[in-house]
Formats: sequence, structure tokens, C-alpha cells
Amino acid sequence: MIGLTNYAGVMESLMNSAEEKQPSSPLTNSWAKKQESSKSQKPNGVGGFVLVHAGAGYHSESKAKEYKHVCKRACQRAVDQLKAGALAVEAVAAALVELEDSPFTNAGMGSNLNLSGEIECDASIMDGKSLHFGAVGALSGIRNPVMVANRLLSEAQKGKLSAGRIPPWKKKPILSHPEFSLSAYKRNKRKMELAEKMDTGHNQTKKRRQSSENGNGSGCLDTVGAVVVDLEGNVAAAVSSGGLAMKHPGRVGQAAHYGCGCWAENACHMNSYSTAVSTSGCGEHLIRTMLARECSAAMQSEDAHQALLEAMQNKFISSPILASEDRVLGGVIVLRCCRCVEAQPSQNFQGILVEFLWSHTTESMCVGYMSAQDSKAKVRFELANQLN
Repeated sequence: MIGLTNYAGVMESLMNSAEEKQPSSPLTNSWAKKQESSKSQKPNGVGGFVLVHAGAGYHSESKAKEYKHVCKRACQRAVDQLKAGALAVEAVAAALVELEDSPFTNAGMGSNLNLSGEIECDASIMDGKSLHFGAVGALSGIRNPVMVANRLLSEAQKGKLSAGRIPPWKKKPILSHPEFSLSAYKRNKRKMELAEKMDTGHNQTKKRRQSSENGNGSGCLDTVGAVVVDLEGNVAAAVSSGGLAMKHPGRVGQAAHYGCGCWAENACHMNSYSTAVSTSGCGEHLIRTMLARECSAAMQSEDAHQALLEAMQNKFISSPILASEDRVLGGVIVLRCCRCVEAQPSQNFQGILVEFLWSHTTESMCVGYMSAQDSKAKVRFELANQLN
């Protein structure tokens, strides 16, 4: 199994900018911990922070630039929303739209094709302030599934119609299939047809492995996502996915399941911290362990690093629910925050202390992060051969 890899960041307040940090060497099935500091800037009334990921799985190193660029664009789009006064849930949706519009991510336009050669997408979004949740599964014909999920969330906040109905989303811009998705589908289809002619267990295993591997690296990416905190301290999280390559039509992954793909919850009388989580990886593993909600709950402990270590190890990697799995594949980005009062009461200023972490057991993961005070986003592109 690939070692569990973790990096973390701390922002002193929403008026400050996070600096890019160099990771320590990871240990097998343990966290690499790095203490961080931040640059102080003069408050100007604008705040917020966003952390995004382009999937935990396999990323082609030759396309590292594209993955970094889309993460930067997603961060910038969310920050633009925050600067315009948008709440966290609006900003996180904006970040996901950017990720879905890229042909290089397994979401929206770049989604994997299913066994029938069609695109079916999953997505969900959660508002930490209201605790409302919106999700769609195996959705076809929609360019940005996260916007449908967001619309369902918005309608839920207005209250239900008679018999518990929610008004449907009506606009349906059609998805086109990127050329490399079609090429990958044809290659995988030929491999599966060839493998199906042979009945040995070895070749059936080979067939399953090849169906999830892709020569250009695009077919193995999983759920993309983002977490955001706004100036008021509200948090939100979202995920979007095209699912597994060559999946059976109608399969729904963790991106559409409550507590599995994303989780967001503002601090309340029971919780000292606001938390937002977005997951990625093998949908079946993430669904069965409800990883997003488990990681969120773990973040209420005083030591975020240790708590998340224990959650990932005990609730995911070593979970008895996944004992029969050869490899437990997953990744997570986590944000937690709380209000802190400045030392000088005369300023009457309350900042937001933010900690952000990410971790994965997969071959690679690409993440980006940015505060409203940063001039540009920072990105990390990690491959397994760089983590030794």
C-alpha cells in the first residue's frame, strides 16, 4: 500500500495569507507533520480561504501543468466570489464549476465514459451554516452537475413543496465527449472484450485493472472537490465526479452520498470548530466508511494532525469494513477554523484561525489553496515516486 501522505497549513486569520510549505518525508501509514506560519497583512475588510483538489488517484506527470492550472483557476474563481461578498456555499460552487469545465479532470466535461460510452456524473454540496445538503447521482446531459446539486440545496432551504417534493432543475446544456475520453473508452472497451474471451481468474483480474487504467492518465482520476470558509466564518464543501472508467450505467459513487463525498458544519454549542471536508478515491471504500463525516468529527479534537491521523488509520485504512480489500484508496482535504479575538481590543477585530490539511493513499493527488489576501493560488502536485 502506498504510504499515507499528509501536508498541513495554518492561516492566522482571514486577513492574512498562507505561505507555501515544503513537506517532510512521509512515513508508511503515518502523517508527515509540518508546523507552519503565516505572513501578516493589514486587514482591509476582505477575507476568505479556499482549498481544492483535482482528485486522488493517478495523474499523468506529463499533464502536471494542466492539473496545476485548473486548481489555480478554481481557487481564483472562489476567491473572486468571496471578494464580491459571496457566502462560502456560493464560492465553493464556483470553484467546482471551474474544475468541471476542465477536460483534464474526471468531472463534468472531462468525465470518464461508462460501459455504454456515455457520461454519468455525481455531485454534492453542503452548506455548513444551514447544514443543508444537495446531491445528484448518475446525471446525464448536464455540463455542471454541481450547479444542479446547489439548486437542490437552495430549494431545500426554501422549504419543501407538497408531499415533500422539490422543484426540478430545468436547464440541460448537453455534455460533449472530449476526444481523449472517447479514445480511452475505445481502448478500454477493446481490452475488456479481449479479456472476456478468457475465463481464468488471472485475466479477469487483469481486465478489472486495465479498465481502471488509462494511457493518458485521465481515466483514473476520481472526484474533484473544494472546501471554503468565508469572512463570516461560514464553511462549505463540494465534490463532483464522472465516476469510474467503464462503470456500469447507473452506478452512483461517493460524490452523491450524504456524509461520504463532502461534509461541512459551522461551529455550534457542541462543536468548537467549523469543519469542511471533501474526499476522493474509490467510491465504494469512501461510502462504506463515510469518510467525510468521520474526518469532520475527528477535527473537534485539540490536535488536528493526530486526530486526522487516527481517523484515516482506524476509520479508513484499517477499518474492519474494508478488511477484504487489497488496497484502500482514498484522499481527503480538510479545513477547520474558529474565531480568535485580536490582542488589541481597541481594533474590535475578530479574525478566523484556519487550519487546512490534505492526505491520500493513492499514487498521486493535486491540490491548490488560496486566501482572499493572496495574489495567486499555490499548488502541490504529488506523485508516489516523489514521496519516498
